[in-house]
Amino acid sequence: MHLFYTPDLKDDNYRLSEEESKHCVRVLRQTEGDTLFLVDGKGLFCEAVILVAHPKGCELKVVNRQSGYGKRDFKLIMGVSPTKNIDRYEWFLEKATEIGIDSVIPVIGRYSERKEIKPERLEKVMVSAIKQSIKAYLPRLEPLQSFKTTIKIPFEGQRFIAHCNAGEKILLRDAIKKGVDVMILIGPEGDFSVEEVDAAISEGFIPVSLGEARLRTETAALVACHTINLINQ
Repeated sequence: MHLFYTPDLKDDNYRLSEEESKHCVRVLRQTEGDTLFLVDGKGLFCEAVILVAHPKGCELKVVNRQSGYGKRDFKLIMGVSPTKNIDRYEWFLEKATEIGIDSVIPVIGRYSERKEIKPERLEKVMVSAIKQSIKAYLPRLEPLQSFKTTIKIPFEGQRFIAHCNAGEKILLRDAIKKGVDVMILIGPEGDFSVEEVDAAISEGFIPVSLGEARLRTETAALVACHTINLINQ
């Protein structure tokens, strides 16, 4: 299945961008009459036929539309601190997109070593991941923000903060309620500070553990993502 990301798809007649057209015609060797599949990142999944196979502008005709393709009955928002090595953060975004996630908030905590990101690059990683995993929803990458701002975000659902500090915690797998929206925070390499954890708890976040092993930021985030999705299946 050849899947293309077409965020501006509205009408049944559509022209692929030059970059996508080049990939379609020269790399995939597609020609007139061949079938392609399109997603707009907002739940629309379409089947289309190539009318004109040109590397600078491939013209398509949509023959079937399906809204809400792969829609889940819960939302997952993850506040994850960017890693010092940005490649590790990109790896998390790629895998989490494939598994299932609705939005990611890059959170700057007290011990964060990386305090800047390149949103365009990270979004390209997620676009590639939805094409790879045949998903019609593109996760939203929220603006970089502070921990204090993040814990104040209005949210109707379960809110968790995973950390390795001492204190009472429940296993995430035992805390999740199936079908309920989830927001979970994962800290930087130095973890969240005790003060940050206390501040989150005062805002209604439940402290959770992901298990006995001490995990890297990106690993912890992916474990949380997978656990939440698995419980909701």
